[in-house]
Amino acid sequence: MEDTVIYGKNAVIEALEAGNREFNKILISQSSRADVKIEKIKELAREHGIVFQFTAMQKLNQLVPEGRHQGVIALISPVKYTDLDDFIENTGGNIVILDGVEDSHNVGAIIRTAVCAGIKGIILPSRRGVLINSTVEKTSAGAVNHISIIKVNSLTNAVQKLKENNYWVIASDHHAKDNYYDIDYSDMNFALIMGAEHAGISRSLLKLADFTVKIPMLTNFNSLNVSNAAAIILFESIRRK
Repeated sequence: MEDTVIYGKNAVIEALEAGNREFNKILISQSSRADVKIEKIKELAREHGIVFQFTAMQKLNQLVPEGRHQGVIALISPVKYTDLDDFIENTGGNIVILDGVEDSHNVGAIIRTAVCAGIKGIILPSRRGVLINSTVEKTSAGAVNHISIIKVNSLTNAVQKLKENNYWVIASDHHAKDNYYDIDYSDMNFALIMGAEHAGISRSLLKLADFTVKIPMLTNFNSLNVSNAAAIILFESIRRK
């Protein structure tokens, strides 16, 4: 099981009302009848900006034995998320944005590399891709505890906010004309966007990028692992400095 879970209607409601846990998302069975407690969970989730989604009972049963979860499971993060505004105001520094990266091992490896490269923050979307779970934590070798992890509902809004605060946005895309070493990273606050394993970076984010770069390949085999690609670009930024 990748995530720490809270399950059962009453337990999830109590955790939401207490406000002392970091929720990744709440899963509700598609076959659950709408009752007072389910509606309460949805209401509290909206108030706290927590994603909830309806899913098949089979998936819930894989996480928690049938009959114990009552059609509701909350997935809990092992780390506390940072607010983007707080990060910009109080921490600052270079950021990596993961646009829909779906493999927990890739996310953990990127976070580990980012910490080693002096990156100060990681931005993750709340609805697309992997959030911080136990697999990410383990793969990062504990690096998740040494960097600001920022969860946002809209990557587009997050990138626009970064640009308004003097960040240069760099998108890694294999269709780019420029190579990653053509940029002078030494005198900028940058946000590096790395895309999903198969889909890459969304068009809306590519349009916002100040630079779009690629890692040149010597063959037509064009599937460098996203965590390896991130490491190459991040350590080029160190070399420039």
